[in-house]
Parts: sequence; C-alpha cells; structure tokens
Amino acid sequence: EPKKKAAFGSVGRRIPYRILHVINQDGESLGNMHRAEALKLMDQHDLKLVLLRENAEPPVYRLMTGQQIHEEQLRRAEKKKASPKPGVVQKELSFSSAIAKNDLETKTKQIAQWIEKKYHVKVTIRQAK
Repeated sequence: EPKKKAAFGSVGRRIPYRILHVINQDGESLGNMHRAEALKLMDQHDLKLVLLRENAEPPVYRLMTGQQIHEEQLRRAEKKKASPKPGVVQKELSFSSAIAKNDLETKTKQIAQWIEKKYHVKVTIRQAK
C-alpha cells in the first residue's frame, strides 16, 4: 500500500511529472510547461512549486511564496478541525415542542448516555401545530 502524500506542502525540486500545469502566485494560469521550465521560473522569482491537484491531467502546480504556503496550511488545518472526524459517531434526536413530560425525561436520559459515550448529539425540536 503506497504511502499517502501530504495534502498540501512545499514540493521543492522533486517533481515526478514531466509536463505540469502552472499557476502563478496571483492565481493566473501560465499554462502547461515542462518541469525544467517550471523550476527555472521558480528560481527566477524565488518562489516554491506546490502541488494543488495531482489527479488532474496534467497535474496542477502553483508558484507560491513561503507566506502564502503558511497561510494555506493554516486555512486547511482550520477546515480539518471544523469537519467531523471519522470515527466520531453523530446521533440525532428529533421531537415535537408538545412532547409529554415522561417522553422528554426518557429522551434526556438517552442524550446523557450518548454524551458519556463521546458521541456528537444533534437535537431538533419541531414546533407543534
């Protein structure tokens, strides 16, 4: 099983593809070019080539400054924190605002049990007619 590559990071000079689609640091497409041309451009402007989309044909790389790379890594880290983690079970409970006292107590106990088991609990209350 091949090792999974980091989702985002500085690539440097080890580029396995001969032809790349290059985007400059302002987000404008520079078109498809040979790996050597992209490396020369990277050196001229003192930037780094970063892989954006590997499964595109040809793979998409972007020229970025160190600051841009850092900001993008922070943005992706925040996004990853916000998304629910795999393995975390989310339970959802829905009931009416006209729920009987006994039913409410039962559902409250159920919610407490789920929270003890470290489940994420989502409660929806519908307004009674």
